[in-house]
Amino acid sequence: MRKYFNVAMLATLVLACTTKGQEETVDYTLLSDAERLEIAKEIARETIMVDGHVDLPYRMKVGGFTLQREVLDVSVRTPDGNFDFPRAKEGGLDAPFMSIYIPAGLQQTPGSSKALADSLILMTERLAETFPDKFAMAYSPADVETNFAAGKISLPMGMENGSALEDDIANVAYFHGRGIRYITLTHGKANLIGDSSYDTVRLYNGLSEYGEQVVAEMNRVGIMVDLSHVSDDTFRDALAITKVPVIASHSSARKFTPGFERNMSDELIQAMADNGGVMMINFGGSFIDSAYAAGTDKVREHLVNYMAENNLSRRDSAFQAYAAEYAAANNPFPTVQRVADHIDHVKNLVGIEYIGLGSDFDGVGDSLPTGLKDVSMFPNLIAELLKRGYTRDEIEKICYKNVFRVWKAVEDYAAGQK
Repeated sequence: MRKYFNVAMLATLVLACTTKGQEETVDYTLLSDAERLEIAKEIARETIMVDGHVDLPYRMKVGGFTLQREVLDVSVRTPDGNFDFPRAKEGGLDAPFMSIYIPAGLQQTPGSSKALADSLILMTERLAETFPDKFAMAYSPADVETNFAAGKISLPMGMENGSALEDDIANVAYFHGRGIRYITLTHGKANLIGDSSYDTVRLYNGLSEYGEQVVAEMNRVGIMVDLSHVSDDTFRDALAITKVPVIASHSSARKFTPGFERNMSDELIQAMADNGGVMMINFGGSFIDSAYAAGTDKVREHLVNYMAENNLSRRDSAFQAYAAEYAAANNPFPTVQRVADHIDHVKNLVGIEYIGLGSDFDGVGDSLPTGLKDVSMFPNLIAELLKRGYTRDEIEKICYKNVFRVWKAVEDYAAGQK
């Protein structure tokens, strides 16, 4: 007859059996889902968790961040969005990289990209200054560790779109001084640095000459090179130039989304591993499952036809009730298991040392998978990995050790250039 354990006691026992440098003595795959989830919550609380990409700053800009808490205050639970302090603490998220997102459209107006970057950096700093008991800036792995010990959520910053560098190489050092610790070379369009995966126009067939200088200068000052969003040729060119490991702050495996260049092919995953870099898995529906887009299109088409046939609008309570019921019955969203599939694929292809988490929370709208709708749900992913036989040490590598290794390597190289 099976012996049933008190879940909290079991979690304590499992964690007590795990010491640094030793393998777990408990086979997590034999536990119930409820038992695994409780253990996952404990792991999330006790392990530093880094997320490579959270679009909170731009969400605050759109939402009208104020000191008076009139519009958007993420120090308390918010009714929408994917990130706030209470939910981050529930999910064990300790260091979400704040995305200093620069829309590609601003590239047409010189100076506007840099101005927006400065504004979003100030907004992020203001968040830490306004709620110093909850948030703190972080410019290094050591800062994250200090903030974690104090129970604070770190706010490291990465700039999404190198267009904010404008045409001045000196801005690389400038933004390092402002606290930026990675730069995504391109976004939705080719820029002065190189070609984008989303852009059908290929201006350089990879990096421009200026882009080559940018990558070298990022190495010199200590900014991680982020290859999410770039074209395959830009990706290869950057790897050929960089002297240190790179990251992909929020990308997934192209194996599950054939033809979607924004994700990484097996060839690029292997090349990044050879470089020592880290691929941080994006959670967005279109990133993790090619069936998602087709499924949402089908649901959307049905609901538009239903409105027309019944002379309803989106605001009508009758339509809203029907839409909720229909969407639930025809749910197009992938699940947390699909995110784990991407992690499995990268692990099987190149090893556990090259995987991280880059959710794209607050950046991919309502496309997030069932079980990973906001930052409180990270334990669901950890529990799924435990179910698949991942060890605590492997999970710690995914949560922070791998990206810390790259971050420190970039710091060390830059220190040697001074």
